[in-house]
Amino acid sequence: MPERGDEYFQQRLSKLERIRGRGIDPYPPRYERTHTAQEALAAFEQHEKAPSGDPPRVSVAGRVTAMRRMGKATFLDVRDGSGRIQAYLRKDRLGDEAYALVEDMDLGDFLGVAGTLFRTRAGEVTVEANGITILTKSLLTLPEKWHGLKDTETRYRQRYLDLIASDDVRRIFRTRSAIVSAMRRFLEGRGFLEVETPILCPISAGASARPFATHHNALDRDLFLRIALELHLKRLVVGGLDRVFEIGRVFRNEGIDLMHNPEFTLMECYQAYADYNDMMRLVEEMVSAIAREVLGGTQVKAGEHTLELAPPWPRLPLRQTLLERSGIDIEKHPDLASLAAEATRRGVTAVGTATSWGRLVDKLLSEFVEPTLVQPTFLVDYPVEMSPLAKRKPDDPRYVERFEAFIAKREMANAFTELNDPVDQRARFEEQERLRREQGDEETDRLDEDFLVAIEHGMPPTGGLGMGVDRLVMLLTGQDSIREVVLFPQLRSR
Repeated sequence: MPERGDEYFQQRLSKLERIRGRGIDPYPPRYERTHTAQEALAAFEQHEKAPSGDPPRVSVAGRVTAMRRMGKATFLDVRDGSGRIQAYLRKDRLGDEAYALVEDMDLGDFLGVAGTLFRTRAGEVTVEANGITILTKSLLTLPEKWHGLKDTETRYRQRYLDLIASDDVRRIFRTRSAIVSAMRRFLEGRGFLEVETPILCPISAGASARPFATHHNALDRDLFLRIALELHLKRLVVGGLDRVFEIGRVFRNEGIDLMHNPEFTLMECYQAYADYNDMMRLVEEMVSAIAREVLGGTQVKAGEHTLELAPPWPRLPLRQTLLERSGIDIEKHPDLASLAAEATRRGVTAVGTATSWGRLVDKLLSEFVEPTLVQPTFLVDYPVEMSPLAKRKPDDPRYVERFEAFIAKREMANAFTELNDPVDQRARFEEQERLRREQGDEETDRLDEDFLVAIEHGMPPTGGLGMGVDRLVMLLTGQDSIREVVLFPQLRSR
């Protein structure tokens, strides 16, 4: 990229001063635009279908992305948020003084063009300018002459250049917006109320994750950025809001890789008088509905696989599926030492990093089961040790009514029949606190006394769901890295 001291920067500064020397403001406060680029194209096509009077006159505005000078005439490409339109500038039509401004224009400048639409011999709809207005003089050159940014670090660090240079990048983030809007409409159509809950929390609870800590000066207390939305949303169910959801940022002080960013977007919803079976139906219906609305169908590509998102999705019991994929029966190895020995015998690496039996089971799932879950699948009925916030199965209290949804080998959602027994909930939180003290595991879920007081007032039977919005966007836009679907991902210092 050019620096502020290089010759190109200085040349543009000189042009800026020449423009000002003519009494022209190179940064005017407003411009009266009558049409976007796409609206102008549509207006001319409509005129061609049903000619009536003169061709449309328009005022368009945008960034100059191409310039072809031919003596006393110049063709420009002008791009706005809707797309690109060509402009044709003639000296004999604009006049010497106005056309002289063309000599001080560069790629990247913003320009307003007023004129009449016509179609060139090459067949391109074009604005024949009878007036031009400089709207912004750009001082730095654009990346690689519009062939796109090749340096990944620059793409993420200066996302605005990435958006300027790439139609595909703009498509991804427009699609992301459409996905979130479709998700919101789907939930509202099911009677869910959108709410907002605190980002700064006195206790970082509701998930197994290490939090970011901060200090509030006025209150003189330490606070944490939320790691989940769950516990505040369930307080609202206690309060009588039977169906609630939130789409919001959560923050986890963990590693960065293709699937993880320290801040990410999570959707959580809670429905009174529902269980995890209701949540499974909600997930498969919601994901397929979003795909139909945004993509026009329920099939998506993931590498060499074609995925079918339409319901129903298979339901696979965790214990049986792990046994089939790995040969390990977790019921025959009910403690950490026994399970670790069996996992080591089966060739699982880094067994010693698991700080509890539940964490080792999770590792076994990652090793043997998740890589096999390509088509949309629910993995159901988790051991109670892995799920401190989920209700036990009535017919087998060693397991809880929990599922995780997987698509293309990625976890997409996590859901429970929520635990509403305050005595059991307190005991499980206390066990989590014991593990954290004894094993020094900062990612263990924490006891939230205020939440316990809330459910001691009574919470109805409730189904709860958490879904990673970024991962859903990755799936529906065909991306393999979360950084491709987050506008400003976290990066190391330069």
